Amino acid sequence: MRIRKFLTITAVVSAILFIGCDKNDDNNTPISTVNETFPANNTAGVSRNAVITATFSDPMDASTITTSSFMVKQGTNEVSGSVNYSGDKATFTPTDNLSAGKIYTATITRDVKDLTGQSIASDLVWNFTTGGTLTILSAVNLGASANYVILAKTAINNSSTSIITGDLGLSPAATSYITGLALTNATGYATSAQVTGKAYAADMADPTPINLTTAVENMITAYNDAADRPSPDFVELAAGNIGGKTLTPGLYKWTNSVTIPSSITISGTADDIWIFQIAGNLNMSTGINMTLEGGAQAKNVFWQVAGEATFGTTSHFEGILLSMTGITFQTGATMNGRALAQTAVILDASSVTEPQ
Repeated sequence: MRIRKFLTITAVVSAILFIGCDKNDDNNTPISTVNETFPANNTAGVSRNAVITATFSDPMDASTITTSSFMVKQGTNEVSGSVNYSGDKATFTPTDNLSAGKIYTATITRDVKDLTGQSIASDLVWNFTTGGTLTILSAVNLGASANYVILAKTAINNSSTSIITGDLGLSPAATSYITGLALTNATGYATSAQVTGKAYAADMADPTPINLTTAVENMITAYNDAADRPSPDFVELAAGNIGGKTLTPGLYKWTNSVTIPSSITISGTADDIWIFQIAGNLNMSTGINMTLEGGAQAKNVFWQVAGEATFGTTSHFEGILLSMTGITFQTGATMNGRALAQTAVILDASSVTEPQ
């Protein structure tokens, strides 16, 4: 008797579940649904370079997935973008970066159909809120490290003839770890025909040692400040390959390495700030240029690099480079900015000029 009751109850529950399924009324074919969206509904802090996606339960008719059936709006304003469908996933890629701190609404309409011509059950609508900086970023405070165009802890090594405009600092390593610059020692500093400025090391006369200790401490503080800035505007932009990009002001974050295989532009006003947080290496290819546009200033562009920073032959770089692991300028590479390394800086017929 108990077995019979159990079977009866199971049959009733199964029937209820079956009736509740979405299906084509004509042939009982289940209606295709969206299994997952990115961002998920009501997600906050979404990157301003986000690509909006929807993953379907079944293969869909790609011709029905267009900017008319997959839309994104901010308020009543429609976001310009392109739509693509591949596999089981539809993507909406905005033409421009989304605005910071705004609520966006994504919609997929019943015009979307599966391969049998069956529409989805109803319009799918979901919301998300972008993150990012709502006000202009504050500059990274370099403290006393801003007194040096090159500052390192373990070595400054040069090959061939370089052109360095600004002061050099090395601490806690001694003067002997500054090589290839043919230094002429003076009291508390040294000079070089390759340096428009002075060279300082930890074993020179007072007050140089304490000045350098302060500068190195400030360099590390600045590195940590840049690394810890919250609420990035752009996350994993271009999966770390930013070649060809125009970079607008804001906070950028990558959890891996960044490569620059083709020339890029940093575009903004004289008051705008850029902070790039890079958890891996930074590699700029041979002959590649970085250009400032619209009044952007190198002193307001901060690159925090946890790995090694390497600049290819004859490449040109702009900004303040805060590196934990080391900085290498290959033959003829140039920089308008500061090279601040927690290990060594390596030069090879390089030109490094402090920003104005």
